Amino acid sequence: MSLWIRFSFFAVALCVGAALSGCMPDQSQSDEEKEPHFVLGQSRVNAMDYQGAVEAFEESLEVNPHSAQAHYQLAMLYDTKVTDPAAAIYHYEQYLKFDPNAANAAIVGQRIEACKQQLAADVLALPSSSATQQQLERLIEQNRQLQDEVNKWQAYYAAQQAAQQAALSNQQNNALVQQTPVVTQPEQPEQQPVAQTPGTQSTTGPGTSSTATRWHTVAAGETSAGIARRAGIRLSELQAANPGVNLSRIRVGEVLKIP
Repeated sequence: MSLWIRFSFFAVALCVGAALSGCMPDQSQSDEEKEPHFVLGQSRVNAMDYQGAVEAFEESLEVNPHSAQAHYQLAMLYDTKVTDPAAAIYHYEQYLKFDPNAANAAIVGQRIEACKQQLAADVLALPSSSATQQQLERLIEQNRQLQDEVNKWQAYYAAQQAAQQAALSNQQNNALVQQTPVVTQPEQPEQQPVAQTPGTQSTTGPGTSSTATRWHTVAAGETSAGIARRAGIRLSELQAANPGVNLSRIRVGEVLKIP
């Protein structure tokens, strides 16, 4: 008889588990359910600290805005514990968005409709035409408020996601800057001495470089302007280097100093 009682108890437990599996999401530990804020939220639900649980699950969504389980937990809290039908509808819809193949999708859809009916519950009784008009207007206003609430939640989570993406982009840019090698300007090569034209002589004195002083012997047909141009200097510089020479009347064989 004791064995039969144990078997019956085990069968009942299996039936209850099968029934609950259609109402609740898969309770297997997924990565999003291991997130510290999510775990904290569950512990606060068990302690019946529902407002604290809402805050914990909101923080879990800041870490992972695509957490279907966090959206579901918030929807259940706003639906049954912290009364806010608009917020419950939003989180139910987000849950189905991120987990479209949820086993309890049909039940969630029913809860969404129930929340909508709860928002419009005060217009079910219509005592008179004037009262009906007022209640209809109130319903329209409540629907507008509902849409505003949904838009507010959507904007909030969109801003959180954008902030996370911006922070990740900044981290990637900083890492790229740190990995970029510093490019140094190559040293400029020393200027090569101007090639001497035919008849040019180069001399060096003690302690001077080979390009410090150049001498040019005037050849037939040359002019002072042509000599300065080929040497890469101005005519005034050539005159300054040869103060005792009349550059307008240079003679063949005359030696000029090239600065």
